[in-house]
Amino acid sequence: MLARLAGEMRHLVPFDGGAWFATDPATLMPTLPARVEGMDPGLCEVYWTGEFQQQDVMLYRDLARSPRGADTLLHATDHVPDRSHRYREFLRPQGFVDELRAAFRLGGHTWGVLDLVRETGRALFTAAEVDTVAGAGPVIAGALRAILASPSSPESDAHRETPGTAIFDRDGALVSLDGQAEFWFGELAGPDWDAPVPPPGMVAVASVVARAAAVASGRERGASTSRVRAANGRWISLHASATRATGGASGLTVLVLQSARSTQVAPIIAEAYTLTPREREVTEAVARGRSNAEIARELCLSAHTVRDHLTSVFAKVGVSSRGELVATLFADLYDPVLRRPGEGLAAGT
Repeated sequence: MLARLAGEMRHLVPFDGGAWFATDPATLMPTLPARVEGMDPGLCEVYWTGEFQQQDVMLYRDLARSPRGADTLLHATDHVPDRSHRYREFLRPQGFVDELRAAFRLGGHTWGVLDLVRETGRALFTAAEVDTVAGAGPVIAGALRAILASPSSPESDAHRETPGTAIFDRDGALVSLDGQAEFWFGELAGPDWDAPVPPPGMVAVASVVARAAAVASGRERGASTSRVRAANGRWISLHASATRATGGASGLTVLVLQSARSTQVAPIIAEAYTLTPREREVTEAVARGRSNAEIARELCLSAHTVRDHLTSVFAKVGVSSRGELVATLFADLYDPVLRRPGEGLAAGT
């Protein structure tokens, strides 16, 4: 899909290099699918380190909150691109003179981001081209959201349920890993995950590791985590944490990869289907086996209102029964039976 989208975009807004990333709507961390063309993949760590550890213009998190959701480097720097760390360390060394970035937003969430660049000697991006990209944002966001909501058929065995651990140095380079981490990297990026030129599937790894260092330094807050949907449809949880040496100096970064729990992924699936907070509560109660009358009592609603909510949920998810609903939203996430209140999703854990 991203390859076709890039081809269409190239006709409307010509570019020499581009990067497309789906994002976790809760954290804005890049996930899959991802596509990088015309840029040096060997500078992946430089790219994400700058995104999380440098003060710069047009950071994705800022674009996601901006009114327009898109801008160009030269406009953002008043035509003095050297003000940008990303320009000095990533764009200029590759011969790029201008950059157009955008956040794809829909339903109050950011479902993807875009980075287009042009080489020295080419015309600069225009305001009309920025409008074109911004105008396409909701459509692209909807397509990415649909990918996250599509059903999957994950395998289930002990090997796939065991976490993996990988260690990275302060520059974001992999220094050691266990066999399970190697397995999960293969799930994310295929058998050539450790190639000299990292495949797009390793984007999520590089960004989570880079953000962990930013959290450790105080530049970012919260945990460095992401939920990534691999090419086979399986959801994988990534969590990175930067350590400190006994003397206080920055140490290594530890990355843990494992199969994502239903409680981690259900919220993003609910967002993808645009369920309202009340519709989610009703859906979770259905997954726990509650009848309409029981749901009405639990949520202090009338039975008629519960039926209305279920009718809306069925229409959004594209199902016609409670069993189909639970299977679509939860069975694919490896935990088809939600636990009782206080033990899982119902409690918000």
